[in-house]
Amino acid sequence: MGYKEYMEIGMTSSTSKVSIIVPNWNGLQWLENCLNSLKIQDYGDSEIIVVDDASIDGSTDYLEREFPEIKTIKRRKRGGFAKAVNEGIAVASGEYIVLLNNDTVASSSFIENLVRIMDTSPPEVGCLAGSMRTMSDPLLIDDAGDILTWYGQALKRGHGKPVTDYMKQQDVLSACAGAALYRRGFLDSTGGFDERFVNYLEDVDLGLRGRLSGYRCIYVPDAEVLHKGHGSALPSGDYIRFVTRNRLMLFGKNIPFSLLIRHLHHILVGQVALFFHYRHPFASLTGYASFLPEIPHVLKERRRILAGRAMKDDEIEELLIDSAEGISLPRWLSGSNGGKY
Repeated sequence: MGYKEYMEIGMTSSTSKVSIIVPNWNGLQWLENCLNSLKIQDYGDSEIIVVDDASIDGSTDYLEREFPEIKTIKRRKRGGFAKAVNEGIAVASGEYIVLLNNDTVASSSFIENLVRIMDTSPPEVGCLAGSMRTMSDPLLIDDAGDILTWYGQALKRGHGKPVTDYMKQQDVLSACAGAALYRRGFLDSTGGFDERFVNYLEDVDLGLRGRLSGYRCIYVPDAEVLHKGHGSALPSGDYIRFVTRNRLMLFGKNIPFSLLIRHLHHILVGQVALFFHYRHPFASLTGYASFLPEIPHVLKERRRILAGRAMKDDEIEELLIDSAEGISLPRWLSGSNGGKY
C-alpha cells in the first residue's frame, strides 16, 4: 500500500501483560460505558487500545476529548472487523490479547478472571471465551462460546438460556471475539484473524484453525460482560452477503475432503434452508457469487491448514454438531421431519 492505512492518537502505551483491544465502527453511543468499565478493572497490568474503523459518527473526536489516555488507532478507510483487530494486535505490547466489543460492559473482575485461568493453563490452551450476558436481562446468556454445525450454522452457545445453566468451566469450539482472551503465541502460530472474512465468522474460523492445530479453547463462566448485541451491526443485506460467503470460506478452508463428502447432505440442506430463512434472495445470491473470487485464497489456506493439522477425521467430526436450530425448510426439501432442524 502506498501509505499507512491508519494513524495513532492518544497516549503511547508502555509494555503491559494484557492488551485490551476494542474495535469500533460508529459506536459512539456505546464507548463511554464500555471504556469506563475497563478503566475500573481489578487487574491493573493492562493497556487499552481502541481501533476505530473509519467511523463517521464523531467517535474519534469523542475519544480524543474524553479518553485522551487511551491509545486510539484511527483507520482512514474502513476495512472490517478482522483487519481492525489485526492492526490493534500489531501495535499491542501484551503477552495476552483481550478482544472486547464496543457494545459491552465488563464486570470489574473480567480481565482478572481471564488472566488467572490462562496463567494456570497449559500451553495448548490458546484462547478463553468470556461469559457474555444479555444486557437487557443479565440472568440470560448471550454467548458462552461458539458452536458450529454441519448445516453451516455458527451458533451462540447457550443463547437466551439461564446463566445458571452455564456456570461450568469447559472446553468449547471457539470463543466469540466480542469477549475473549488469546495468547499472543496462539495468534502468531495460527496467523491471526483472516482479513478476507472482513466481518462475521472470522472468530469461528480462527477458533477452528486453532483446534485443528492442537490448541484448546476454554469457556470461563466468571469472566462476565454484558452485551447489547449488534450495537454496530451492518445493514441486513450486507450481513447476509458476508455470512453466506463466509460460511463457504469457513468449510472450504478447514474441513477435510472426506468429511465434506460424508456430510454433503447436511451442508447442502443447510445452504438451502438458510437461503429461505433469510428471505433476502439477492443478498444470498450475491454472497454465493462473492465466494468465487476467494477460491484461490481458500485453496491456498486449506493446503496450509490441513497439512499441519493435529486432529484425525473422527476428532474433527466431533467438533461440529449434526443438529440445527431455527431452520425451517420448504416441505419439498424437509422430508419426514416436518421441516424443522
